[in-house]
Amino acid sequence: MSPKHIPGVFLVLILFVNLGASAARGDVAPRVASPGASVNSPFPPGVGLKGLQVQMIDDALKLGIKHAALNVSLTALIDLDAHPDSFRWKSGGRTFYFSRGAVEGIPVLPLSTAGVRVYLILLSTVTSEPRLNRIVRPAAAREVPNGITGFNVTDPEGRRCFEACVEFLADRFSQQNGRFGRVAGYIVGNEVNSHGEWYCLGPAKTAQVAAEYLRAVRIAHTAVRRSSSDARVYISLEHNWTSRNNADPLKACPGRELLDEMNRLSKAEGDFNWHIAFHPYPENLRDPRTWRDKSALPRADSPKITFKNLEQLTRYLRRPELLCQGEPRHVILSEQGFDTPDKPDGQAVQAAGFCYAWIKVARTPGIDAFILHRHVDNAQEGGLNLGLWTHQPGSIATPGEKKQIYEVFRAAGTTDWERAFRFALPIIGIKTWDEVTSGTDRP
Repeated sequence: MSPKHIPGVFLVLILFVNLGASAARGDVAPRVASPGASVNSPFPPGVGLKGLQVQMIDDALKLGIKHAALNVSLTALIDLDAHPDSFRWKSGGRTFYFSRGAVEGIPVLPLSTAGVRVYLILLSTVTSEPRLNRIVRPAAAREVPNGITGFNVTDPEGRRCFEACVEFLADRFSQQNGRFGRVAGYIVGNEVNSHGEWYCLGPAKTAQVAAEYLRAVRIAHTAVRRSSSDARVYISLEHNWTSRNNADPLKACPGRELLDEMNRLSKAEGDFNWHIAFHPYPENLRDPRTWRDKSALPRADSPKITFKNLEQLTRYLRRPELLCQGEPRHVILSEQGFDTPDKPDGQAVQAAGFCYAWIKVARTPGIDAFILHRHVDNAQEGGLNLGLWTHQPGSIATPGEKKQIYEVFRAAGTTDWERAFRFALPIIGIKTWDEVTSGTDRP
């Protein structure tokens, strides 16, 4: 959906390896394990909304985050050569091997120890290893513009490999295995209603996308339940609701249509608790003034759902036919950010966009987390500058200077928010914050 490029995803993974290796290090020798029974591990209680896709752990904790989303390439974890130092995992009567460096580079421990609720974004990324590509990449996914494929769960070998990966992660980061920290949620794939770009399955209409994606989500849910009774599994949708991100119906589908079809299939095959990780970016990713969005309408058939009409998502999920076990599915906003226009007031406008969005989320019931993207501007993000920090000239994402949004983000969710947010009122064109929430579903 957004002009994010796969080198940025790999950069995030590399950063996590560097940041997390010492903190996450536990076993000194490869451990052979197999899935155990699901344990009673109550989902961490709600502690606030503020979250971040973390690049610098210490800085993120200083900012007071309560949620963190971490990209994890399952492709980078898998070791087909069974190196002696790799982690071993028994699943379905077979032994699978996972790269020690990649596993220990996932910095769950320092975040969850600090009380942060951690979510892993599970990705299948294209690799230079042909053997691995044949296993993890759907056969029809010949075009992979951003390097991210769907999970190959229609092929038996791909399905077994995917299941073993999720089992291993869920066991390692479960409450019963507390040495490595705890993961509260697993997001399966990325922006699947734009599957031609962000979850490549090959050309596919909505029904096929829903069937293949639900199969992956169900496998992930079952794998997670073997180690945790409460860690949640989420589907990933971008902001196109009744519109598509691509004119070709074989490369994208409306988010609402995909959601409805997945719900129908889930109930027909045996419903289970999957939830929604939504990305309500502004309609124009280069304009942070989401309050101006023209395609975000106050109705259920809105072309897009952005922060301007966010209540339409939670209202839709309360429809009786969408309920699961009598309750609405949970919602987290797992990726969204605000560009910094290259103008004298660019940083102020970016920060105002965040203020507006924060007020909408805080006063819209049914949202569990608001996870900002990004921590630091990234030079490989199609010209977007979404960070709390600038990046140093000539670097990809080496932190430079704090931007105006940094202090605003720090104050969000604290008693200091009104003072920090006050500058944004005239930029948005309102006198009080109640004007932002007029017409929404306030509790």
